[in-house]
Amino acid sequence: MSIRSTRVPLPSISPLPRIPLSHVPSFYSCSTAIDLATASHPAVTASLPLIPLSLPHLCKVGAPPKSFVARDLETNPSRTSCSMMAALLRNKARMANLSWLQPLLLIPRKRPIQSQSNLWPEFKGEEYMTKKIQQINKALDEAVPLQHPTMLHQAMRYTLLAGGKRLLPILCIASCELVGGNQSSVMPIACALEMIKTEVLVLDDLPCMDNDDLRRGKPTNHKVFGEATSILASHALLCHAIEYVATRTKNVSPDRLIQAIAEICSAFGSKGVMAGQFADLNSEGKEVSLSEVEFIHKNKTGKILEASVVCGVLVGSGNEDQIQILRKYAKCVGLAFQVWDDILDITGSTERLGKTAGKDLLCDKATYPKLMGMDESKKFARQLVAEAKEEISCFDSTRASPLHHLADFTVSRNM
Repeated sequence: MSIRSTRVPLPSISPLPRIPLSHVPSFYSCSTAIDLATASHPAVTASLPLIPLSLPHLCKVGAPPKSFVARDLETNPSRTSCSMMAALLRNKARMANLSWLQPLLLIPRKRPIQSQSNLWPEFKGEEYMTKKIQQINKALDEAVPLQHPTMLHQAMRYTLLAGGKRLLPILCIASCELVGGNQSSVMPIACALEMIKTEVLVLDDLPCMDNDDLRRGKPTNHKVFGEATSILASHALLCHAIEYVATRTKNVSPDRLIQAIAEICSAFGSKGVMAGQFADLNSEGKEVSLSEVEFIHKNKTGKILEASVVCGVLVGSGNEDQIQILRKYAKCVGLAFQVWDDILDITGSTERLGKTAGKDLLCDKATYPKLMGMDESKKFARQLVAEAKEEISCFDSTRASPLHHLADFTVSRNM
């Protein structure tokens, strides 16, 4: 809908009461409040329709992207966070030369992010994850069948089917379902993400890399099959993953499928995991800055979580604005996950972690606790989770609950 912005005569506006923060309706999921009294004043609403706002990324999930006008703040306030609406209103007022409107919009007033927890519906997170893990494990078993050459495929399946949190495929599925997609369409990509993640772990455990003996509670791949077979199996998993996405993904447009494959390859390549792993290996025993540690963590772990979420949105036919919002969510969750991994390496046990505890200290790796201390690292990880949940607060709270829970999971696991 295209609406021409024009100046109109306005009656004098008397001082208006401000609505206290406590009176803002509970369905606002943002951390600020807007002057709702001003927004509903007759002199203001008379001209608000003259200011078009294109806000498809702020619509509730399930509603088709559309343009709507500022009057929707009064009639449909639950569509968006009021702080973002306030900022957009001020900007549109300035662009339309409606200088009288700008002062009428209350500067947002902060309240703690943590106070938003009561706005989310009850969600059985453990039950959700258990169900998804079972479905993903079944799909992985079928995706990588035991065939000739037998030992090569045994090595591929050994670490892949050894268990694990399955966080990447669950994030992928949850993101797809959030924007209206379905699990059957996204499952091939979800499986592929886990295959490539497993490929990385097999390589990561080799004597020339981290030289680990335990992974997912079992002897590492090279301890069972030998280094040569493990290297071949890891490369086979990578190739099979891309082939599986290309041949098994149904009901997804070719351009979105190509975008998803490009997102995955970028995340695991020299601009993502490999860059992080390279920097990690070269930082051992050295004094590094906080920015260098952040680079390692964002690339070694953060990029693959980001790709998982973005691929889910692409398959679910999400729009560009939804991709950007969920990309920001994933960046926060990804960094929080790796910061918490640093903490667990110190506080966790080998039995609970399923891998050798204390390895970071033994190898003198670059970690957040090493630079920030334990308490500050925990505080930082939890703040990242709070920011991640704030990013998705513009979505329907029921449909976003899985991602809300998965963010919390990153800083509550193995404790």
